[in-house]
Amino acid sequence: MKRRLAAAAVSIWLIFGVALAVRAAYAWSQARTIPPKDLAAASFAQETGNIAQALATGRGFSDPFRQQTGPTAWLAPFYPLLLAGIFRLFGIFSLASFWVAASVNMLASAAACVPLYFAGKRIGGVGLGVVAAWLWAIFPNGAIVPFYWIWGTSLAALFAAAILWATLALDGSDRRRDWIGYGLLWGVALLNSPAIGSLGPFLFGWLAWRRKRRGMAWFGKPALAVVVVVLCLAPWTVRNYARFHRLVPLRSDFPFELWMGNNPVWNPRGRNPMAAVTRYGQVREYVEMGETAFLRKKWREATAFIRGHKRLEVWLTKRRIVALWMGSADPILAFRGTSSPFIRFLLVVNALAALGAIAGILVLGWRRSAYAFPAATFPIVYPCVYYATITSLRYLYPIEPVLMLLGAAGVAGIFRRKAAAADVVA
Repeated sequence: MKRRLAAAAVSIWLIFGVALAVRAAYAWSQARTIPPKDLAAASFAQETGNIAQALATGRGFSDPFRQQTGPTAWLAPFYPLLLAGIFRLFGIFSLASFWVAASVNMLASAAACVPLYFAGKRIGGVGLGVVAAWLWAIFPNGAIVPFYWIWGTSLAALFAAAILWATLALDGSDRRRDWIGYGLLWGVALLNSPAIGSLGPFLFGWLAWRRKRRGMAWFGKPALAVVVVVLCLAPWTVRNYARFHRLVPLRSDFPFELWMGNNPVWNPRGRNPMAAVTRYGQVREYVEMGETAFLRKKWREATAFIRGHKRLEVWLTKRRIVALWMGSADPILAFRGTSSPFIRFLLVVNALAALGAIAGILVLGWRRSAYAFPAATFPIVYPCVYYATITSLRYLYPIEPVLMLLGAAGVAGIFRRKAAAADVVA
């Protein structure tokens, strides 16, 4: 019986099943408290839902704010196209479409356990892979985001975990099909979530460096993968250039995101300094000016604010860093001020995840693991764009499976050192 239980505990299929059950149970518990009409309407009341509606009704990739403002590149195309397909089959802004979209999110989030397991197995053996996958299966954020954010975020978590696994697995491979597949994985991931692209130069650079150390031709195969990535992105980039007469490789809204975090409409005494920014005012300005002119204006305003408020910018950046990792810019005040045990639990769990990631990086570095660099790239590089713009619970989500892996590596390393110290004493 013990052997059977042990075998079941390390089964990736059991871990995936538990992860899916945790996400489904959370979704069911939350849905019971929300009227069905509100659940369907509110879930799609954002840019992804609006663009998907435009696609499903034949207006093309357009209208990010539901008004007919014409073509847009506000978002990358993968998830809005997927959601538009769901709308065509199950109804636009319907409860059935919500549950189908949420189910896709839950499946993607739970499926991240699989590449996470294999990445952990390569870094530290089966035990590390199993612990990392179990941590992701039961991680609270893993269940919250797929239900509350009908967005490409859950798919981004799956793609990010798959990219880490593929990067580690590709180390030393000289097969052309492997590198083509790697390029295809990157291409689809970027068409879903461009922010993942910040990892590209580091991971491709690491693979090239590893090949050079092995005495292999270091340029050809990585260059082949990059060409495949470019070919994947080319149709969307060409479409954007034809529509806007400027280069927009993936999405156009970065100037607005930068402005949202760096503008004079702020309240220094509030917990959220940018709370005075209203969606209504910005949408009205977007409609009046058009996307290109609106974004140019926001870029000028944001960069002028940053140049003219250097000390304030340092303060705002510190708050964004804390908010991204802890779930609140003032985590201690938030912990004391809330009466919800669940919110307090989330604050503590987010803090532990951040500490675990730091411990994992230190342990892998101390052990001189060949895979320390690519794993550390995710928490070090990926969040940087959000330090400069705005933060939200879901923005860190794509790399949170990797944080679970690093946390597992950190805990394992600490226990090994204690065990080694105990043996020496004995």
